Order: sequence, then structure tokens, then C-alpha cells
Amino acid sequence: MIEIRNEEKADYKKVEEITRKAFWNLYIPGCIEHYLVHVMRLHEDFLPELALVIEVDNQIIGNIMYTKTKIIDESGAEKDILTFGPVSILPEYQRKGYGKKLMEYSFEQAVALGYDVIVIFGSPNNYVSRGFKSCKKYNVCLENGTYPAAMLVKELKPDVLDGRKWVYHQSPVFEIDEQKAQRFDADLESLEKKYQPSQEEFYIHSHSIIQ
Repeated sequence: MIEIRNEEKADYKKVEEITRKAFWNLYIPGCIEHYLVHVMRLHEDFLPELALVIEVDNQIIGNIMYTKTKIIDESGAEKDILTFGPVSILPEYQRKGYGKKLMEYSFEQAVALGYDVIVIFGSPNNYVSRGFKSCKKYNVCLENGTYPAAMLVKELKPDVLDGRKWVYHQSPVFEIDEQKAQRFDADLESLEKKYQPSQEEFYIHSHSIIQ
């Protein structure tokens, strides 16, 4: 039995544990995503309506969290949009369709709340099948004018970005204090930090710019 529902306060610790297990050694030796989850809930940009967990047989196996942010066009007009992350599925449940179900459900909820664009940073391999495209194709760039390979855009309603140049402004919640993250992690169950090839893949994507 599969159920997707809103995160409750009683789920907080479990969700942080799942996030830690899902991201451990994936992008760096160790991870900081579970600390991001921990602090995100208190930030003004956090959207509790889109903090969702997925259960299998009454056990939480994954989650997704959203924050609101904005893009600004060349005339200075602002558009409220969304970003999500972390999105986590326990390693033993990955590649079985649960992440897809969770994301697709969250997209429906986002539309119901009146949002029509999502911008994320992630590996294109994980998200192009969910309808995300390069930020370059939607003319969405960073404040410095660049188009990162890892910045992906999804229109929840067709043609809402209409070809104008947009500048993405990320929520400050993602500016993590790594020392605080390390102290937070030090109080948790000890896990081995090690190198994995996925870390080099992430480095390449996150440091690549589309011309």
C-alpha cells in the first residue's frame, strides 16, 4: 500500500534520517542535506503545504520539500516560482518508481496552489524524464548571466515563461553553514565518509556552464 501525505511534526526526525541515508556520500563524502531539511522548516520561504512524505505499508520511505523563490525579467517584473529539494528515497527503495510518484503528486499540488514554474539544481539524468529541461532553453539564468548545466526548469503550465530573459534568485535557505552542518551531523549515528564516482559526476555538472 502506497500513500503520499503531508509531513507531520512527528515525522521530522524520520525524514531527516531518510534524507541522510539517501544522500550519504552521493555528492560529497558524507552529506549536508539532512541539516538543510532540519533548518528549512523554520525559514520564511518554506512551504509546509508541499512538504510531503511517501509511505509504503505505513512506513515512510521518502520525502520532498519545496521553497518559494522568484525569477525577475529584464523590466524588473517578478514572478513567484518554486524550487524543491531535497527529494529523498531510501536507498533500498530507489529505482522502483516511488520518487516518480512523489514528484508527480507534488507537481499536481503545486499547480493547485497557483504555481506554474519550478527551478532546481540537480543531475539532468535524474530529472529530464520528469519534464525538466535546461535553463538555457527557457532563457533562465543566474544573476551573473550564466546558464549552469545543473540548473533545470519545468513549466507546470505550457509557455508561461514566454521566451523572455529571466534571472533566477535562489532562496537564502540554501546558503548552508557547513560548520553548523558538521556539528549537527556529529550528534547522529556514525557513518563512513568515502569517495564515490557520483561525486565526480556531480562536480562536473555543478561546475559546467551552457554557452
